[in-house]
Amino acid sequence: MDLKQHYTALYSESIEKIVTDTYQIDNQIDSFSDNRFGITLLIRPDSQTKKNIQGFLDELKQIDPEQYYYPNSDIHITILSIISCYDGFDLETISIPDYVAIIEKSLVRIPDIAINFQGITASPSAIMLQGFTNSNSLDNLRNNLRTNFTNSGLEESIDKRYSINTAHTTVARFRKEINHKEKWIEVLEKYRNFDFGKFKVEKYHLVYNDWYQRKQYVKELHEFQSGLS
Repeated sequence: MDLKQHYTALYSESIEKIVTDTYQIDNQIDSFSDNRFGITLLIRPDSQTKKNIQGFLDELKQIDPEQYYYPNSDIHITILSIISCYDGFDLETISIPDYVAIIEKSLVRIPDIAINFQGITASPSAIMLQGFTNSNSLDNLRNNLRTNFTNSGLEESIDKRYSINTAHTTVARFRKEINHKEKWIEVLEKYRNFDFGKFKVEKYHLVYNDWYQRKQYVKELHEFQSGLS
């Protein structure tokens, strides 16, 4: 897959949906009865990159403050949703050390990963940053995890919703009808190829999380250092 072409196609399709009012509003963001939880292995960007992201979001907020914008604490790159969020998932039903052992095994001999956020893309329900990696290491890590979890017999739902193969991060979601969408799209176009920053992955985080990775619900289960040998 040509990642740049994939992001471009996604952006074009999604902007068309915004223009024609056929985008999707997420009605669960403000729901108090949303009990979807799961566990995820993820990466968090460095502070400078997050500062650059907030500069972009601030411009969108000035035009339409009603949308859902991710705070720095919640911005992440999903490596894999090991147990995709579902209603009623209970952390007490799994053995966390077993999951940690599988992830540690999968990280062995994975070279350092660097990620560059270059430009933005979109989906029918969200705005995302385009992530590009410096090698095949992220793909290799995901494939290791898929193989090792499939063979483990542990509860997992990897790739059940969709097979992830990018390094994007979601930074805004449509929670209401978009106001002043022409001006909103102007800001999106301004940042279409903006360089938000490049960072080396130092740590991986296994977390218990809600659908939106909100800080008040996320529980850190284990932290892994990169470069395991």
